[in-house]
Amino acid sequence: MLENTPKLLTERLILRRFSEQDIPALFEIYRDEQANTFLPWFPLKTLDEAEALFWRQYAAAYQKPRGYRYAICQKQDDVPIGYVHASMGEAHDFGYGLRSDFWHRGFASEAGAAQSSPSSGRMGCPFSPRRTISPIPAAGR
Repeated sequence: MLENTPKLLTERLILRRFSEQDIPALFEIYRDEQANTFLPWFPLKTLDEAEALFWRQYAAAYQKPRGYRYAICQKQDDVPIGYVHASMGEAHDFGYGLRSDFWHRGFASEAGAAQSSPSSGRMGCPFSPRRTISPIPAAGR
């Protein structure tokens, strides 16, 4: 059976599940106004909102048989700086977010490539989308 959000390692990153201890880091990601400009929600304003988001979007997803909702962490400190998701719906939508102070270093590309690689365990996914529909200027590079 496939594991829900199996831990993945790249040259510079750890992709893993978010934990309750990551709520302050999750808050930093989702409160970043620049990083959340093009996303369909407003930046978070409080740590309580981040905690509610964790339980609703992450902890609940990790209870399902399959899923891919990763925290993007640098190996040097294992603190989340972003996220990468692949939906289990028919479209297998792919999404990511990265704190703006970590942009232009290739972290999102590295995480996305790892998450969509055969070694990620996504063998039940019939394809990995390779098109970008985004108003974010650097997306799809």
